[in-house]
Amino acid sequence: MPKLRDGVIQRGGSWSYVIRVPDPATGVSKPRWVGGFATEEDAKAARDEARVRARRGEYVNRSTSTVAAYLAECVEAHASTVKPKTLAGYRHDIDHYIVPRIGRMRLQALRPAVISKLYRDLAEHGGQDGQPLAATTVSHIHRTLRKALADAVQVEQILAINPAARSKRPRGHAAEPSQVWSAEQLDAFLTAARSHRLYAFYRLAAYTGARRGELLYLRWHAVDIDAAEITFGGSTAVVRGQRVEGTTKGGRSRTVSIDSETVAILREHRRQQAEERLAAGSAWNDSGGLVFTSRWGEPLYPDTVTSLMIKLISAHNRSVTPRAAPLPHARLHDLRHLHATTLLLAGVPVHVVAARLGHADPAVTLRVYSHVLREHAAGVGDIFAQAVKASVSKSASQTGKDDQQRPPATGRAFGKSRDGALPRR
Repeated sequence: MPKLRDGVIQRGGSWSYVIRVPDPATGVSKPRWVGGFATEEDAKAARDEARVRARRGEYVNRSTSTVAAYLAECVEAHASTVKPKTLAGYRHDIDHYIVPRIGRMRLQALRPAVISKLYRDLAEHGGQDGQPLAATTVSHIHRTLRKALADAVQVEQILAINPAARSKRPRGHAAEPSQVWSAEQLDAFLTAARSHRLYAFYRLAAYTGARRGELLYLRWHAVDIDAAEITFGGSTAVVRGQRVEGTTKGGRSRTVSIDSETVAILREHRRQQAEERLAAGSAWNDSGGLVFTSRWGEPLYPDTVTSLMIKLISAHNRSVTPRAAPLPHARLHDLRHLHATTLLLAGVPVHVVAARLGHADPAVTLRVYSHVLREHAAGVGDIFAQAVKASVSKSASQTGKDDQQRPPATGRAFGKSRDGALPRR
């Protein structure tokens, strides 16, 4: 009969080890058996590692759970704690990219090298028809997996470390948001959109930098016409074909100021909406005071305003003369970038722009719009040199004036008489 030697024993064709692990609740140590090792050396190596973890209080029990099974449980556990759109993003990453590739693996067999290879494969041919997957998508998949495995370490305690935290992602170059339109082109677009009933939507998008979902969530009670302020306190998205509402991306509300012309446009939009409500009569759908609705008061879907912008640009380009330059294609989100870059180039402090955009940390604004700040800082060296030169010139000029105003020195000033002789004592 096989004998247990220093915590290692052979059972049939495989080797096992046993260690004693203190129970966190009672402090009483209990034996923990782990088997399935091909050689005695493998069992001893695993035993030694388990002993170290047990002394550190990091020991985890052996689990046969697969990556797919664990992630399915993890998603369900977070279903009531995250936004619907965020949950849909988790499920998409897991179902389309993670489970098909490493779902059958045992969770505790995951290593940083395995996850690094997953990211490389996705970056090279993880997209549609085997095309490369965008670096931003790979980064999103990494965040999903890292968060799920962090719970496996800290909450479920079935992993000792988070292998995703130690994995390596392929290097990607983050695309810097470009200013597609100039101020003149923005004015041309808004002029073309002025006759449309949703003109105020695009005016607010450009003049507040608000996100699409925030504007579609906006209620009239959050619009202070007299104070010329708007409070963005929520957002709208589409999840599995359904329009859903939730908090803003940062989870907090923010109040931004608007100019007098935008105030006038909002007044006109509210008057127009009141006329539409009277015309609709009993067919009007009370949507809780939404600022932007259909002609019958129904909430708008995000894709509605996105596709409408494309139509307005195309209509404008068809109406311009052959000599006039057409408007280049721009996304609705580009109006937010245009708002931010215009403010930064005008010298508005970064923390002020960050608060206006709803960035929780100005570091986000610095990272996203670093190219704009570099452009703005291009002549700072000359500005500093000119400031120093001006200061030196001013100081020298002042010194010259003081010399002219000071009376000429005399012998008495140095303790001498008028004829140069020392005074008698």
